[in-house]
Amino acid sequence: MRMLIALAALGLAAIPAATAQDFAIINGRVITNTGDGVIENGTVLVRGGQITGVSADLAVPEGLRTVDANGGWVTPGIFAPVSQLGLVEVGAESSARDTAASGSSFSASIDVADGFNPNSSHLAVNRMEGVTRYAVYPSTGANLIAGQGALGHTGGGYDSLFDTQSFMYAEMGQSGANSAGGSRSAAWAFLEAAFADARGYPGRYLNSPQGEALGRTDAAAMVEVVRGRMPLVVTVNRASDILRLIRFQEDNRAVRLIIRGGAEAWMVADELADSGIPVLLDPMRNLPGSFESLGSTLTAAQRLNAAGVTVAYTTDTADGYINARLLPQHAGNAVAHGVPWDAAFRAITLTPAEIYGVGDRYGALATGYAADIVIWDGDPLEVMSAPTHVFVDGEETDMESRQTRLRDRYADLEDETPFAYRR
Repeated sequence: MRMLIALAALGLAAIPAATAQDFAIINGRVITNTGDGVIENGTVLVRGGQITGVSADLAVPEGLRTVDANGGWVTPGIFAPVSQLGLVEVGAESSARDTAASGSSFSASIDVADGFNPNSSHLAVNRMEGVTRYAVYPSTGANLIAGQGALGHTGGGYDSLFDTQSFMYAEMGQSGANSAGGSRSAAWAFLEAAFADARGYPGRYLNSPQGEALGRTDAAAMVEVVRGRMPLVVTVNRASDILRLIRFQEDNRAVRLIIRGGAEAWMVADELADSGIPVLLDPMRNLPGSFESLGSTLTAAQRLNAAGVTVAYTTDTADGYINARLLPQHAGNAVAHGVPWDAAFRAITLTPAEIYGVGDRYGALATGYAADIVIWDGDPLEVMSAPTHVFVDGEETDMESRQTRLRDRYADLEDETPFAYRR
């Protein structure tokens, strides 16, 4: 019991108080993600948690606190477009994992916000490495529709989810085929029936709680999707599945689709560009994990970028539920395989914010944007660079986590105090 209390205290200590600060960051190489490009020796002014000015010749008001970047890179915070932060503490332990409801009859009405834990130790680990915003995904359970995701920040506290019911998530391709009874045809029949149920809600359910595919509660949740008010994120990888999804959008013009996965998306890049469907892609995906991803290649990001497809990067191949912090490394590998630096950095900051409809608030250093700012000691896409300061909504966060505190606690092997009593 004593050890459990100690571990709980370590986890709670990772959550800083949410108090926005007024300050100026000076002497930085400012990456704006706007038409202003890169500002050498720039200054960023912050008041009340928002950016109020960005310029090379900006005057700092007298008495305002300054943070000297010492020539370091000043960037927007990293936005992870796919994660399960706050839903998984220990992946191999079911009681510490709240991602899927395989035994439940509900699907579309499941909301990750109801299972989100803002005290998760993984939030601080990712924040220390520059992640300030992220999307939280459910996993599929009863059928190919997993439920509703949310958007969060790593600043800590019980308001960590700043936007809930942000998107609906479903899996097609081989996973959807398995969920629907064994074939892709059955998966598409189920999805079409689910849309028909939602369009017929509530009239279709006046005499029965069950529609063709969805129960009354799930159909009510899907109404937001079929009317275009909530995007539908769909996992597909095979090129033919992506083309089928494009046809689905053509038949359902109001629906806003987002592709997750897209291992073979580069094969149909022109069609994707014409459709306007964005892709959440892991640029490190190279070796196929299944027959539907035989076309995986490290040049996929470059080919999609060249075709004009909107792409945001994920860490799906690196235990994405906790390792959103590796996004800069994945973006750096995209640069190594032909993506321009500014496009790759945008793909882990402003582009994911735009895909989820919050690009007017997050992902750039510009007047009116939230002060999610990271100061790095070098190029953030270089694997040896690291953040020196991280601000979330204008609050400077602690550069520590449960892992760093445990490291410091046991670093002094000469300490004769019993391990259980060391601080």
